[in-house]
Amino acid sequence: MAERLAFIPPMEPKLVVKPPEGENWIHEVKLDGYRSQIVINGPDDIRVFTKTGADWTKKYAGLVDAALELDVKNAILDGEAIVINETGLPDFNALQKAVHDNPYAMYLGAFDILHLDGRDLRDLGCQTRREILHSIIKPNSRIQFSETMPGDAKAIFYLADQAGLEGIVSKRADSKYRSGPTTNWLKTKSFTEDEFELLGVKRERGKAAFAYLAEPGSGKYRGSAFITLGRDMKDRLWKRVQDHAGPRPEVMKEKPEAEWVKPGIKLRVKHLRGDHAHIRHASLLGFGDEE
Repeated sequence: MAERLAFIPPMEPKLVVKPPEGENWIHEVKLDGYRSQIVINGPDDIRVFTKTGADWTKKYAGLVDAALELDVKNAILDGEAIVINETGLPDFNALQKAVHDNPYAMYLGAFDILHLDGRDLRDLGCQTRREILHSIIKPNSRIQFSETMPGDAKAIFYLADQAGLEGIVSKRADSKYRSGPTTNWLKTKSFTEDEFELLGVKRERGKAAFAYLAEPGSGKYRGSAFITLGRDMKDRLWKRVQDHAGPRPEVMKEKPEAEWVKPGIKLRVKHLRGDHAHIRHASLLGFGDEE
C-alpha cells in the first residue's frame, strides 16, 4: 500500500534585482496570490495547504473540486492560489476577501508537481516535472498550468512590469525540487508607487534616516521607507515633522530616537509590487499633496 502523501515545505525563490541571463532558465509570470500546495491521496482525501503548512482545505473548496477531476491516484501540486478581476489579472484584495467568504472563487496557477501516482518526482529536473504537470491539467479547470514565457528574460520582465504584474520567477531548467530558500529559483519583482501616511521618523547620527508609514485612513502600520530625498525635500520634511509633532501612535511600539507626528502628512512611496502586509525596498519620492 502506497505511503500517504503529506505537506512538503515549498522551494522558495531568492529575490534579485534583475532576471538571470542564459538559456538554461524557465521564466514564468509571478502571480499575485497565496502560495498553495494541493495534496491528493485519492478522491476522499484531498487537502490544500498554505506556504507554511496550514490546512486551508475548507477555504479552497473550489480547488478541491478541480483536483477531483484530475486523472491521478495521488499527487502533490505546487502553485499560487489567485482570484482574477474583470481584466483577467490577479486581484490580491479580492483573494483576501474570498478566503473568508467565497471558497469557490479561487484558481490555482500550478507550476510544479512533486509526486504523482506513487512516484517521487523531486529529483527530476524542473523542465521535466513541468512537462509531467502539463500532461495532467484539464482544460477549463480551476487548476491551470502556469505557462513558460518565451523570449529574452529582460523583455519578459519589462512586459510583466508594463502589464502591472508583480514580476517574474526564473527557474533553472534542470533544477531538482528542494524545500527552502534556493538560488536555483529567482524572483524579480516590479516596483510600484503608493501613498502612505507618515507615523514618524527615525534619525540616528551616522545612519540612514527612515520613515514609519501607515495605510491612509486605517492607520494600519505598513512598514518603513528610507529617506533618500534631496537636501531641499529633506529640510521640508523635517519642518513638517516638527510642526506636526505628536504622541506615539497606538500601532507602534516604543522606539528610541523616533520622532512621532500627528496624522495628516501624506507621502508618495516607491516599493516592491505585491508586498501587501509590509512594504519592502521602499523609498520616499515626495509629499502626497505635491504631485
